[in-house]
Amino acid sequence: MYAARLATALRQRTGATIFGMGGSRMREAGVELIIDAKEIAVLGITEVIHKVPTVLKILRRLRNEAARRKPALSILVDSPGTNLPLGKKLHRLDLPVVYFITPQIWAWRPWRIRAMKRILTRVLVIFPFEEAIYKDAGIPVNFVGHPLVDVVRPSKSRDEFLAEHGLDASRPIVALLPGSRPSEVGLNLPDMLDACEGLARDLNPQFVMAAAPGIPEQFFQRYMRPGLAITRIAGEPYDVLASADCGIVSSGTATVEAALLGTPMVVVYRVSAPSAFILRRMIRAPHLAMVNLIAGRKIVPELIQDDFKGPRVEAEVRRLLSLAEDREEMKRDLADMAARLGAGGAIDRAAEILAAMLSP
Repeated sequence: MYAARLATALRQRTGATIFGMGGSRMREAGVELIIDAKEIAVLGITEVIHKVPTVLKILRRLRNEAARRKPALSILVDSPGTNLPLGKKLHRLDLPVVYFITPQIWAWRPWRIRAMKRILTRVLVIFPFEEAIYKDAGIPVNFVGHPLVDVVRPSKSRDEFLAEHGLDASRPIVALLPGSRPSEVGLNLPDMLDACEGLARDLNPQFVMAAAPGIPEQFFQRYMRPGLAITRIAGEPYDVLASADCGIVSSGTATVEAALLGTPMVVVYRVSAPSAFILRRMIRAPHLAMVNLIAGRKIVPELIQDDFKGPRVEAEVRRLLSLAEDREEMKRDLADMAARLGAGGAIDRAAEILAAMLSP
């Protein structure tokens, strides 16, 4: 999504021809796809092992295409497991290499910054605290703001959304965001539903799930509980979050989206046991929820791995639904955090910097 918007903005300014790896949105933005990103989509540490041969083949194809075309600029977007090795290959071709949405070195694998210093021409960061990290490391850096600031807003009023989906405005609404990949949903949804069953006993809430596009209805049905009503809505995550009194949100970008919409939340996440074993020894961040990292303190509950149990999620959601003062305090904290992400225009700012690098 970010790369597609950046490609559009860059082409508008420069008329550049852009090729690389990406998905359908990048193709729609006029990017010539040498590789479809679905070929390497995987979640987890141990789960990536079986993808290594595919990744190596993809790196060779991208490197060879870059050597043949000799592009004026190469832009890496997120995906450090693939992009950092690719960046090394592009650097050896004497190509300028810019990283937009950089690896989370402040959370884990901090040693990556040494390799980044050797191969990168510039980094464009989306979180305010990242700027000092790269500046201290001697890497040219620009904080451009977070791209979500411009796009995260509901498409309709709360009343319109509730009426469209047969929801009752007089009853509390709990939003469920279990993740965007089937593997995430499979790990997160069961305990989310345990919490919902507990809440349903006496609070009479309505549960609305923001289902990621591309995951079929039958996949979710295997997890559903008899007697527990869940309204599943695909393609409207911002409306789902904006309408909710509280959200149970899978850790990641969705937590930033919820914060920008001012939705109180409980952040949850689980990975496979082998991945958790490795990650516990690698993660250095004081918090795991992105909103807490940006705020620099704990403003939302985060229940991760062994702490992620249905009864604990239920207790946190129950508190937020029952205590208006706790909800309002969290909303104020989320608004303060959201203000740190910039006033908007991140993609345009990044495109201007890149266009200047392309000018004679």
